[in-house]
Amino acid sequence: MDVSTKNRSEILIQALPYIQKYYNKIVVVKFGGNAMSGVEQKKKVMSDLVLLSLVGLKVVLVHGGGPEITEMLTRLGKASEFVDGLRVTDEESAQVALMVLAGRVNKELVGLIGNIGGKAVGLSGIDGAMIASSMLDPKLGYVGSIDSVNPQLIHDLLDAGYMPVISSIGYDSEGNTYNINADTAAAEIAAALSAESLILMTDTPGILMDKDDPSSLIREITRSGALGLIESGIVDGGMIPKAKCCINAVEKGVERVFIIDGRVDHAILIELLTDEGIGTMFMK
Repeated sequence: MDVSTKNRSEILIQALPYIQKYYNKIVVVKFGGNAMSGVEQKKKVMSDLVLLSLVGLKVVLVHGGGPEITEMLTRLGKASEFVDGLRVTDEESAQVALMVLAGRVNKELVGLIGNIGGKAVGLSGIDGAMIASSMLDPKLGYVGSIDSVNPQLIHDLLDAGYMPVISSIGYDSEGNTYNINADTAAAEIAAALSAESLILMTDTPGILMDKDDPSSLIREITRSGALGLIESGIVDGGMIPKAKCCINAVEKGVERVFIIDGRVDHAILIELLTDEGIGTMFMK
């Protein structure tokens, strides 16, 4: 699309009040799933996050990597099973998740940010005793429930001008590691940081009244409205933990919570810095 000089200036002027609103505020972004497919799309998203950092936002990136975990498990001859959108994780699969998330995926994102000119540090929930966890449900195996989040290391990195890039791995006092749903991890981290916003970048436009019809996007939804859609079955599968973590973040004081389509170019800039927005916003 050819954008005239006048239109460019109008876009920048429209962004100004939003930049002022978010200046020096913490924004937690979750990036994962099929939204992360393809190096070019990752580069575009990381460029947007670096831009937000350069205009004064304190960006914290939390990521998953479900497709990458599935790929590695398949190579090892292990099938993947899901219950209500959560991966059933035995001890070996938990170690694979640690290797893939805290290793390959995390360092790729940190490298992309560095190559674009940003400053990032890769972490997992184990670093700095950040995410203390326990087993969510024995039938799911080593899937973690978050007991507490220690945000001190995140604050230290933000204050030093770095973007923390956090993989959704937790730990317990016995040395067990847990695969934690990245949406859940992002919501708990946002709450612990008293973040201004939580943005889940996923592979859907947001909450849909009809999952097969993108035009049925719900732009704003309350806690009770979201719970009603879950109970009615309109929100199902992998969208259930996403919606629940958004509800949880709102209840714990995060000011603005969004689900947006991370496959759309510059989706996060459209959501944060324009009047229109692009996804679903959760409200009390």
